Amino acid sequence: MIKLKTDAEIAMMKASGEVASRAMLAVAEKIRPGVSTAELDKVAYHIITRNGAVPSFKGYRGFPGSICASVNEEVVHGIPGSRRLEEGDIISIDMGAVLNGFHSDMARTFAVGAVDSETQRLMDVTKSSFFEGLKGFTEDNRLMEISRRIQETAESAGFSVVRDLVGHGIGRDLHESPDVPNFVLKGPNPRLNVGLVLAIEPMINAGKAAVEWCEDGWTVVTADGKPSAHYENTVALTGNGLVILTDSHI
Repeated sequence: MIKLKTDAEIAMMKASGEVASRAMLAVAEKIRPGVSTAELDKVAYHIITRNGAVPSFKGYRGFPGSICASVNEEVVHGIPGSRRLEEGDIISIDMGAVLNGFHSDMARTFAVGAVDSETQRLMDVTKSSFFEGLKGFTEDNRLMEISRRIQETAESAGFSVVRDLVGHGIGRDLHESPDVPNFVLKGPNPRLNVGLVLAIEPMINAGKAAVEWCEDGWTVVTADGKPSAHYENTVALTGNGLVILTDSHI
């Protein structure tokens, strides 16, 4: 069941999104060759908890980190640990915060030092596909209009869209209905109404769309070993239009 939010609830979610955004900015400032993903996780935990919130991911279904830290061919759900970043890597940071009982969720892909032009283009197109998809998030539109716009943006640039993972509704629960595919498929296609809050999150691969799960049960990687990028914001549809609840400028 889709749970529409009141203006007051959206305001609380915006406060949660502001905490996640502060943590994302702090993590971004620490990304450099030689830093470990565990160190980045500690930064996020410190900022989130210092602001009176709780990391959405830590302990969720047993996940051990405050962030997902996914490097290069890792699409999502990378577990923070001893791995140290190297020049030319890319890293996707996915995180959320719970404040006043409401979740936020956001993800960004960052370059570690200088990256090659094709990898930079992958990151740029992934971000662009989010904002193109956002144009479809309007009252009385259908959900698949968001999906269509994301898919067309990514595929027209020569990249592929992950089929095994999707965005989602969000609120008091981290994952709520509806699912938000980044591609068009036959299935539920609800009308978009005021009060709907979504975590829209294109996951775009440089190579083929196929992915695999690693032995840790969490980390998802591209089947062909090519890099993947991820971009996500929590977005609310209000009577005054769209409001991005997580900082889109990071």
